[in-house]
Amino acid sequence: MGILKERYVTEVVPKLKKELGIENPMRVPRVQKVIVNMGIGIVDKDEFATHVTELARITGQKPIVTKARKSISNFKLREGMSIGAKVTLRGPRMYDFLERFIAAALPRIRDFRGLPPNAFDAQGNYTVGVKEQTIFPEIDPNHVGAVQGMNITIVMSSQTRDESRLLLKGLGIPFAEK
Repeated sequence: MGILKERYVTEVVPKLKKELGIENPMRVPRVQKVIVNMGIGIVDKDEFATHVTELARITGQKPIVTKARKSISNFKLREGMSIGAKVTLRGPRMYDFLERFIAAALPRIRDFRGLPPNAFDAQGNYTVGVKEQTIFPEIDPNHVGAVQGMNITIVMSSQTRDESRLLLKGLGIPFAEK
């Protein structure tokens, strides 16, 4: 069991049960999956393949290539063209990724003052955008041709934003002070 999963079981679950007044341990909010999406756009095949391999190196899992659903002539986009890549992480890989994201990647962001505390959707899922892939220790910044950003969505089983915020704070996500 990873460090983050162990912290969740030993520290976060009892704290959430007490703060939220939950009796049933299965009702306690938990992280269900993490989706890492990289919208690459229209680039040549070699650069696209490089970004896909970087995403695979960051997440430890082979990405799914996303394709354009519609043709848009102003953007020189044709239906079926590869324009992005995404990875859905669950289980031990999810906790490994979150652990590396919190402990290694976030401190490497320039002028980092914390993640935005209001990036929750109506269901309590949290989405944050990262401007460059070089913040992850798996990527060597000297061998990066083009900087590429990505969206990281943390999907949780909680019903409200407040439950999700408490869960993420317990896991160690640093939120910016308002």
